[in-house]
Amino acid sequence: MVSRRKFCTIFGATCVSVAAPVYSKTPGFLRNAGDIRLLRLKNNKTSESIKLVYWIEGSYVSEAVKEISYFMRDWRENKIITYDVANVDIIAATQALLDTNETMQLLSGYRTAATNKRLSYSNSGVARNSYHIKGMAADLRLANRSVSQISRAAKACRSGGVGSYSNSGFVHIDCGPVRSWKR
Repeated sequence: MVSRRKFCTIFGATCVSVAAPVYSKTPGFLRNAGDIRLLRLKNNKTSESIKLVYWIEGSYVSEAVKEISYFMRDWRENKIITYDVANVDIIAATQALLDTNETMQLLSGYRTAATNKRLSYSNSGVARNSYHIKGMAADLRLANRSVSQISRAAKACRSGGVGSYSNSGFVHIDCGPVRSWKR
């Protein structure tokens, strides 16, 4: 039987990670995050959920990244793109900072331009050039944490954009420029 440490060592030594340059630029909270990174999400619209390790000792797990991309797809049109792992890192770090075992609810991940345009007709808060269209954003909520708590944790990551939508009960997290807003 192979120990977890041995498995991670073997796996890490045999994997070639194209994301290594991204990893080297991540903030300290991720560089020192440990041997693995875990993501827990549920999409109430599709009833799908994921709980998976997507990063092990310096390398993204390609099959896990594919699964995340599928999970984050535009379910309205069933369109998939490769979801940006930088945003996955911010979401996972936010979850870790919130110190909860609760699974985050995904309201919106990747959106096609057509879906984004349709949503903008009924909601003035939908940006024309949304990071959702680029696979770089997610709208999330937790039942046991407030919008303010989630927003503070996401801002503590010092990466990307954080939008607090208190009336709608969710937080927007993206891996674009560092900024924040409230609606």
